[in-house]
Amino acid sequence: MADTTEPHAPPARASRGFFQALEIDTRLLGMIGAFIVLCLVFHFWTEGRFLTPRNIFNLTIQTVSVAIMATGMVFIIVTRHIDLSVGSLLATCSAMMAMTQTLITPEWLGLGLDHPMTAPIAIIVGLITGVVIGAFHGYLVGYLMIPAFIVTLGGLLVWRNVAWHLTNGQTIGPLDGTFQTLGGINGTMGETASWIFGLIATAAAILLLLSARRNKIRHGFPVKPVWAEAVLAGIVAAAILGFVAILNAYEIPTRRLERMFADRGEVMPEGFSAGYGVPYSVLILIVIATIMTVVAQRTRLGRYIFATGGNPDAAMLSGINTRMLTVKVFAIMGALCAISAVVASARLTFHSNDIGTLDELRVIAAAVIGGTALAGGMGTIYGAILGALIMQSLQSGMAMVGVEAPYQNIVVGIVLVLAVFIDIVYRRKTGDG
Repeated sequence: MADTTEPHAPPARASRGFFQALEIDTRLLGMIGAFIVLCLVFHFWTEGRFLTPRNIFNLTIQTVSVAIMATGMVFIIVTRHIDLSVGSLLATCSAMMAMTQTLITPEWLGLGLDHPMTAPIAIIVGLITGVVIGAFHGYLVGYLMIPAFIVTLGGLLVWRNVAWHLTNGQTIGPLDGTFQTLGGINGTMGETASWIFGLIATAAAILLLLSARRNKIRHGFPVKPVWAEAVLAGIVAAAILGFVAILNAYEIPTRRLERMFADRGEVMPEGFSAGYGVPYSVLILIVIATIMTVVAQRTRLGRYIFATGGNPDAAMLSGINTRMLTVKVFAIMGALCAISAVVASARLTFHSNDIGTLDELRVIAAAVIGGTALAGGMGTIYGAILGALIMQSLQSGMAMVGVEAPYQNIVVGIVLVLAVFIDIVYRRKTGDG
């Protein structure tokens, strides 16, 4: 028996040594593996329709709104709170921005719907609304010591109906043309600009890897082998440029191109074609993810958030103002709800009363599936975004194969519970919780 099993041992050790050298989180690898398997299953199940440029493009822009809020939900859950009001708050911010564009700017300020200042004013109004309501929730939780579950459950009911009251239950639209470009299909970079963006993003990612390596060397920390750094850089470059290539491969319909040329007073050349490229909403998500990651890993606020989540009593005794920290975390969540409202309503091109419905559950599920510990103290921004992508892929795939909405929700609920169970088992085995 010893002779038959021994030849298989070195490859296993080599495989473990390879991943250990790359220093990639095994949980992240598991999530990526699960995502790939999910995509392949739906691709074969839909007879090759799931992993097409068109569906990937649509999947991307549908994920953005939930993913933006999921980055904020990481901070909320890390500090041992919960926010059930994000979908309703999104609706209120959307209603405020829609009313600003269709009532306030044209009738009160004398600005037309497509005036250059209409969209910026509306976005500022939405951000102020989100931050004020979020900070108010934080005040109730942090200073009045009302449990976040109760505060945000009340917010779920209140703000959904405030949005209804603001619009008298009506659909408001169409929205400003510039505003609509932030939603996805109505605003993309085009092929050339997307390739430039991809190359710049690739160069920036590689520079960050090199900078991190130099910092480790400077402070005497162990570093990865050079080949491991090269492999990581190659994976990152392939992921970024491959993503851009897929989005560029989704061609704009001929009739839409003809209208675009006609709007400019031109005639479309014979046989002309063009791809959509990277949507502006995806750029917004990338910027938000970068900012939130920097806040989490490189700022005092981020250290305080994770310290408070790890041990609130110790954090308070060490001098951290945990009450004000709670206000700040919920205010950040409110701002992100407003940004998500911009993306969601711009993608629809109008505000509707059901916008953001059940988003609170999708956002919480994305954060938890992405590895944020419900007990607090642990979570990552990239994990939450990947969790949102998995959730949206699961729902989109089921819709494509004809699964009815009630059964989709059943599957999502099962996946959420299973993900939490796997996370508990993983943390027990690794000693993280």
